[in-house]
Amino acid sequence: MENYIIKNNNGISYLQFTKLLEYEDIVKHAISLKPIDIGSNDTLLNIKNEISVGAHCMCPWQRMINNYQKLCNAINLDYKRVYRPYQTHTDIVKCVENEEAGVFTKNFKDVDALITNKKNKILSISIADCIDLLFFDPIKKVIANTHSGWQGTYKLISKKTVEKMVDNYGCNPKDIICCIGPSIRKCHFEVDEDLSEKFYEKFKHLSKIDDIISKGRIEENKQKYNIDTVLINKETMIEMGLKEENIIDCGLCTVCNSDKFHSYRVEKELAGRNTGIICMCNANSLQ
Repeated sequence: MENYIIKNNNGISYLQFTKLLEYEDIVKHAISLKPIDIGSNDTLLNIKNEISVGAHCMCPWQRMINNYQKLCNAINLDYKRVYRPYQTHTDIVKCVENEEAGVFTKNFKDVDALITNKKNKILSISIADCIDLLFFDPIKKVIANTHSGWQGTYKLISKKTVEKMVDNYGCNPKDIICCIGPSIRKCHFEVDEDLSEKFYEKFKHLSKIDDIISKGRIEENKQKYNIDTVLINKETMIEMGLKEENIIDCGLCTVCNSDKFHSYRVEKELAGRNTGIICMCNANSLQ
């Protein structure tokens, strides 16, 4: 049996993890598929700034809002409760308490992971090859949503997310579930020698380092390398005390499945963005 399912609700397709669906009465989640597109950070920020000074550039921004509304409606959530940070590949993890909800609000600039134990706060991150890590502690009732591209992986943002769940909310790592969304996989994450050496020095202590980094093809007499950033995150979280059986990986590569998921590696500057959302909620969240 697959550890995820693809649902279609009123023409909106999204991925859900079977493990998290066991707790659907208290936590809701989804990872969007094409054609949903919540827009790139830079494009939307430029438009938002233009809107604020009176220009008429509402279309892409409104399209993003409409797509959030469609996805949230599909899983019975109120899109007006979305918290979306302005991600810049940092290792900054921030708790959501009583701040204003919205897209790129001032409280969540340069933030790449959100945590809360509050109900009806939809944590959203944007992805187009980077890893989306959805965390849930069913004992302490805490959720987190973490954006881990190769830079975030190198900076150990998954570790820092778990640390903050432990330090701020008293979570026990053995209770934490982490679901790993679609992302670029080792088969397509190809790098030059300098970056592979940087990763090797950082993660050579991991027992699976030989599986994490391997030689790839040769291009113009230069050796290429492939890096498994998903496996780095898995091994890092096991080091933090998460149970291996509580780390659920969908196993989907966004490059291999670029017909279903936005991929920057495939589409470059034209790439849209998927979103992962997670929310602690009452059974009837729209009421």
